[in-house]
Amino acid sequence: MKNIIPIGSDHAGFELKNKIIKHLEKKGYELKDFGCYSEESIDYPDFGHPVASLVEENEEMLGIIICGSGNGINMTANKHQKVRSALCWNTEIVQLAREHNNANILALPARFITEKEAIEMVEVFFSVQFEGGRHQKRVNKISC
Repeated sequence: MKNIIPIGSDHAGFELKNKIIKHLEKKGYELKDFGCYSEESIDYPDFGHPVASLVEENEEMLGIIICGSGNGINMTANKHQKVRSALCWNTEIVQLAREHNNANILALPARFITEKEAIEMVEVFFSVQFEGGRHQKRVNKISC
């Protein structure tokens, strides 16, 4: 189950989600697409919660969520106790989210980034490891 990447989006992230899926599948990754499946207006929590639930149940799993600003679906995912979803808009933020915060979900703002930027951020997200050390005690304090 660890090698599966759960992904979900709202209607604003639908096109970008599909491009990310194609990119990752070409690289040999297996994805679980939680939707949405069209550009018809929907509610982002309906697609953020299933991704977050699967990540929460599988400690080593990393997921991707996308909505227009990234905020709503990110807030949704972070309601789950074992989820550390990071809203990112450049590769530097992604790297720090993984290294220092042990982010396990990447939230992307579809209306504010290009496809190229999104792909670069996804690449960083799956290649960078959590540093642990002094950062671990801080991550431990996130859940209340």
